[in-house]
Amino acid sequence: MRRPPGARVPYARPAALAAALMLISWQVAVDGPLLGLDREARQAVRELRHGISSTLLNHLGQALSDLGGSVPAVPVLLGGGALAAWRAHRADTHRWWLPLPAAALTAAVIPLLVVPAKAWFARPGPFGLPLAPDQWGWYPSGHTATATIAYGAAALLVGRTVGARARRHLHLGAALLSLGVGLGLVWSDYHWLLDVVASWCVGGLLLPTLARALPASRRGAGPDRATGPG
Repeated sequence: MRRPPGARVPYARPAALAAALMLISWQVAVDGPLLGLDREARQAVRELRHGISSTLLNHLGQALSDLGGSVPAVPVLLGGGALAAWRAHRADTHRWWLPLPAAALTAAVIPLLVVPAKAWFARPGPFGLPLAPDQWGWYPSGHTATATIAYGAAALLVGRTVGARARRHLHLGAALLSLGVGLGLVWSDYHWLLDVVASWCVGGLLLPTLARALPASRRGAGPDRATGPG
């Protein structure tokens, strides 16, 4: 049976993300030629930063980088879960409490994904200094993974309780935050570009899995009626 023109291939995006993540990880593990892209990107950013010489941009890069820390990203995720549960409870949604454990579990998963990978790859940072005994390494970017997953999951959870337009705005806002954190890290020379790209791939694989795991919102008394304000 032929697929209609323009129809989506269900697993094309996750397959592409997984392939990109495996390729980057392999190159980091063997110090392969793809890492030349990191060095070129770093040199280009340093030249641009030096050419512009903008204190405002440097402060902005720092501020964006900080948004990928556990604070504020994890509190935003937990707050998003609480807000989603409250809105679902007000709408008399079946299993209204589900966003609370979903947010907590997602918050717990982030370090479980990132920390072992950092320790295993033990990649030095952009300055090339050897890792100290108490350092995990730079690959993948923990701040980028935290921002992508935490803000993305919060948007998914709250987005289930609002209308389509507000949901699109939430998803777009989460994507822009993730993009901003990654670019801020590269601009500030805190991470290699591929560290950031790998974490975007991780988030792009995890968030759709979370979205599929969440059951469709339904009112408690009427299983066939979708919930959520207009």
